[in-house]
Amino acid sequence: MPSPSSPAAVPDFAIETRDLTKIYPARGRQPAKKALDGVSLAIPRGSFFGLLGPNGAGKSTFINILAGLVVKSAGSARIWNADIERDERGARTAIGVVPQELNLDPFFTPRELLEVQAGLYGVPAAERRTDEILEAVGLADKAHAYARTLSGGMRRRLLVAKAMVHTPPILVLDEPTAGVDIELRQQLWTYVKALNAQGTTILLTTHYLEEAEELCDRIAIIDQGRLVAHEETATLLQRLDSKQLCLTLERPLAALPGSLAPWSPELKDEGRRLLFRYRPSQTAVAALLEAVRAAGLGISDLSTEEADLEDIFLQLTRHGPA
Repeated sequence: MPSPSSPAAVPDFAIETRDLTKIYPARGRQPAKKALDGVSLAIPRGSFFGLLGPNGAGKSTFINILAGLVVKSAGSARIWNADIERDERGARTAIGVVPQELNLDPFFTPRELLEVQAGLYGVPAAERRTDEILEAVGLADKAHAYARTLSGGMRRRLLVAKAMVHTPPILVLDEPTAGVDIELRQQLWTYVKALNAQGTTILLTTHYLEEAEELCDRIAIIDQGRLVAHEETATLLQRLDSKQLCLTLERPLAALPGSLAPWSPELKDEGRRLLFRYRPSQTAVAALLEAVRAAGLGISDLSTEEADLEDIFLQLTRHGPA
């Protein structure tokens, strides 16, 4: 059988799941919990894929099944064309997982930890990239320091380094920037984006929605164990057909001109600004500007605001009455 990285084994989808289900049995007074409810997902090879959802939505369960840490209840999952049950070795070799938890041995140095990890994956000593990886994640100067002396941000970058020792075609990042300062976060994303540009498929879970919006070319949203969205990021952002146009007027208005009533604008800042909320599918911004001009109003500045990923996320995962 070809290895996961050989040309003959290169699949169209890096990860495929069909009706993936996980039910945790009842314990004591706690009823059984369906953490995943028939999740079917295909993650294209080479994509930068975002998996989003509220706390307890099932994201970690999904990742832990892929990593072999949780046993699925039903359905199937393939990693780089290797079934996670029938070809466990092939599936494990094809994926590197960066967990949320900082699970590092405090008495090893970063260099020792990477060497041990490479040995566990059977990477020959001559093929190991320990120093290269430490340099890439900004830990070359800490290569011989005990892991217990590293800051939280450094430990998280070390987890990324551990996940890369066997050069997997898929890298899973589970909340990788939690507790990482802005500078280190940017350094981490520079490295991860370079990996993606070289062909590594990235699967990211994050609570920083602006990160997902900026980095991911495709996004899936999971809620209460179910897949509620799976689209290209640009397409997902078009779901909310809403936009705002804010005009700063040359002279303050005491009242709205009657001719603008059909658009129901709001006067803000003591009549100095005019705010339109409209649907781009129904109203062109040029029509609004023409109506303002026809009303004899001068404009000194304008700005627009579109729906972002957070708006869509909240809309799709909001429960209860609107």
